Amino acid sequence: MTRTRLSPEERSQQLLDLGAELFAATPYEDVHIERVAELAGVSRGLLYHYFPSKRAFFAALVRRQAEVMARETAPDLTLSPVEQLGHGVEAFLDHVARHRHGSRAAHHGGASADPEVRAIIEESMRLHEQRILDVLAPDAPSPELLRVAVRSWLVMLRSIGQEWIDRPELGRDAVRDVCVGAFVGMVQGVPVDQRGEHLDRLVRDLVG
Repeated sequence: MTRTRLSPEERSQQLLDLGAELFAATPYEDVHIERVAELAGVSRGLLYHYFPSKRAFFAALVRRQAEVMARETAPDLTLSPVEQLGHGVEAFLDHVARHRHGSRAAHHGGASADPEVRAIIEESMRLHEQRILDVLAPDAPSPELLRVAVRSWLVMLRSIGQEWIDRPELGRDAVRDVCVGAFVGMVQGVPVDQRGEHLDRLVRDLVG
């Protein structure tokens, strides 16, 4: 079989795409990345030229997925804070539907003991956490309770996104409504004396 000639970037992305399928379906310890080379129709030497180890390969996969998610869920600052909530959840669901394998592989990375993978996931969580806090409390330091609550909601969002991919019968609209409702309940639960004027007004807008 004639091997398709790809640019280095195209080849790297092809390998990561194939790897995402393997890591999404198989526990990390059971994946042999030499299988990626077989699926791509390239030599193992070429695979290791791009990714020197299984650990480096998985870290690159998780990093790419985090970057894609950050790009595809970027906030639309022309929308009101209330509109941004619905837009953000919809964008996230679009993302996991579009990148099923990559999303699942990265989700599995949350249980990784690899410091580099953990750092990538933590950086991603902090980015999305700060995006939300910039809307909820743009003019003052965020209360620590609010920060913890936002982080917990993000963990739930990622988990329910994977459940929806595995169980589409749950229904996208129902999943979206659960995520939005959980967010509203989360910010509403922040004590009034810790909200600040902006967040207190936003809570009133959210609960109608």
